[in-house]
Amino acid sequence: MNTSESVRRLPAEWEEQSAVQLTFPHPETDWAPVLSSVLPCFVEIALAISRFEPVLIVCQDVQMARNSFSTAIPANIHFVEAPNNDTWARDHGGITVEEQGQPVILDFVFNGWGLKFAANEDNLITGRLFEKGLFLAKYQHGGMVLEGGGIESDGQGTLLTTSECLLSPNRNPHMSRQEIEAALMQRFGVSRILWLEHGYLAGDDTDSHIDTLARFCSPDTIVYVKCTDPSDEHFEALALMEKELQQFRTAEGTPYRLIPLPWPDACYDENGERLPATYANFLIINHAVLVPIYQVPQDSEALSILSKVFPDREVIGIDCSALIWQHGSLHCVTMQYPKGVFRPA
Repeated sequence: MNTSESVRRLPAEWEEQSAVQLTFPHPETDWAPVLSSVLPCFVEIALAISRFEPVLIVCQDVQMARNSFSTAIPANIHFVEAPNNDTWARDHGGITVEEQGQPVILDFVFNGWGLKFAANEDNLITGRLFEKGLFLAKYQHGGMVLEGGGIESDGQGTLLTTSECLLSPNRNPHMSRQEIEAALMQRFGVSRILWLEHGYLAGDDTDSHIDTLARFCSPDTIVYVKCTDPSDEHFEALALMEKELQQFRTAEGTPYRLIPLPWPDACYDENGERLPATYANFLIINHAVLVPIYQVPQDSEALSILSKVFPDREVIGIDCSALIWQHGSLHCVTMQYPKGVFRPA
C-alpha cells in the first residue's frame, strides 16, 4: 500500500453525516415543462432529510426555492445561490475523503455523463460552495472525470463500480483501465476495486451508474436489482450481473451477503419511453434510509426488505415517480457530506 492509500479513506454512506446537498430545479433546467410536478418531490426529500440532519439547497434563485415550500421551512434547511444547469447533485457534488483523519472534498470534473448534456455551471458548483465558506474541509480538484453515482464504498478500502461507466470513451479517453484503477486507488485510498461488467437500466443516461444497480449496505452486504421476468429486456444482463456479484469476495475472502431488491413494474413517459425506476437508488442518512417508490405494487416489498437490511434506521418511502421523468431518482439528486464537512453560512 502506498503512502497516499494509507492516509486516505473513502467513508461509507452509512457513516455519520454533517449534511446532504440538493440542487433545486428551476425554469431554465430540463425540468421546465414539469416543474410544478417535480418541485414537491424535491421539497419532500428535503423535509425528510431535515428531520435527521442539515440540508444544503443549491438554487438559482433562493426566493423561488423557498416559495416551493408550502409548510414552514425547518431551521436546518440552508439555501445558497449558485448557477446550475441541472439537479443531479450526486454527480456534480464534491466527494469527501478522509486524509489522516481530516475531511478533504475532491471536486472531480463533471461533463454531463460523457458529454451528453450541458454541465458548465454544474461543474463549478462545488468550487463555488467552497469559496462561499460552506465547507470546513480542505478542497482539492479530483483531476479526472468522475461522478459520485458511479462508485460505491464499503468504508474499508473496497470500491464497487461498473466498467460501462468508468471506461466510457467520453469521460477519460486518455486513460486505460489500469490507469483509472491506479487513479481511484490513489485518490480514495482503496486497495480493491470490484468491477461489474454487466447490468443496465433502460432510460438511464449515466452509462450504468452503480447506484442504480447494486449498493453496499455494510462491509459484507450488497443489495442489488433482480429481474425475474424472462420477457423483460433487462433479464439477461441483470442475471449476468447477479452471477458476477456471487463471484465477488470480501477482503477477508468470504462471499458477500447478497439481497435482491424487487423489480418494479415498467414505468413509461408520455412518448412510451421506458424510465429507469430502481429501488437501489436509496439514500442512507443519519438514523434513516430514504427509499424511492413509484406507485407500483412492488413498493411495499422494497420497503420491507430494506427495513430488514437497516433494522436500526427508519425506512421512509418517497414517491419519485416525477424524478424518473428526467431519468434519475432519489440518490441521484442528493450528495451527503460526512461529519466535519458542512458549515452553515
